[in-house]
Amino acid sequence: MNPLELVRLNLVSPMVLCFVLGALAQFFRSDLKLPNGVYNALSIYLLLAVGLKGGVALSQVSPNEIALPILGTIILGSAIPVLIYNVCRRVGKLDSANSAALAAHYGSVSAVTFIACLTFLSAIKVEYPLFSPALVAVMEIPGIVIALLLVRRASTEEGHLGEALREIVTGKSILLLAGGMAIGALTGEAGYKSVEPFFKEPFQGALCLFMLDMGLLAVARLSEVKKVGLFIVGLGIGAPLALGALGVFVGNLCGLGLGGSTVLGVLSASASYIAAPAAVRVALPEANPSLYLTAAVGITFPFNLSIGIPLYFTLSQMFFGA
Repeated sequence: MNPLELVRLNLVSPMVLCFVLGALAQFFRSDLKLPNGVYNALSIYLLLAVGLKGGVALSQVSPNEIALPILGTIILGSAIPVLIYNVCRRVGKLDSANSAALAAHYGSVSAVTFIACLTFLSAIKVEYPLFSPALVAVMEIPGIVIALLLVRRASTEEGHLGEALREIVTGKSILLLAGGMAIGALTGEAGYKSVEPFFKEPFQGALCLFMLDMGLLAVARLSEVKKVGLFIVGLGIGAPLALGALGVFVGNLCGLGLGGSTVLGVLSASASYIAAPAAVRVALPEANPSLYLTAAVGITFPFNLSIGIPLYFTLSQMFFGA
């Protein structure tokens, strides 16, 4: 299947079309809006569902099978914030606080982009490691921590870093993914079957509703593009391209296969908009939200959702000669 066909299939999926519907509604100033609390409820459902499934998979694999992928993920999660921080400081000429804020967002991951990637791979019938949710949890923390350490000297309050670490560990992304994996690993396949009707069949419908809301949010953030400058626009597209290719390469080295390398490429290319904003808000209150939220939500997320995911899959195909 050629890259253009992959992009076409991705663009006409219900998930992406719901995102487009939300974007159009926001663009034309429709009164469409999800009821209060629905966004949080959907995100809790999606993250827990992915965590449970990943935990069941973890209960069925040996430590040797997952050791190398986890090591590669930790290395990526540690290297990406350093790269982004230096690009922002040297190329973008941003101050240390805003550079660290952007590094934290790109060093961390977007769980929703990850879920979209799994949906894409399932649609084109490409297998991926069922322990992939573990890689999300592994990459989430070091990316933010290292970014905050890079700017620690600029902070006048020593308590900022510790408070930010607490926000990361207790934030819903990590808590639900890691907690769901723990439950799935402890209960195994037999335990999962008892809740499978709730967490498996309605999953795609819940994801469509979530994407509808994300479309509304993304276009609302696009109004900030004029304020943030060309560097942020370039970073929002250039960073996922470079980091996605790096993730695919590392996935290949770790033996993750075609689907697994695509997943690691997507994780590397994505930018957090749940865990990272919460941690940055605490640790770096002086950083400008227009910069890091516009880059992560307004530019990188739509790019990955529409073009990035099939592109990283194509790169993975090139590595594996598929």
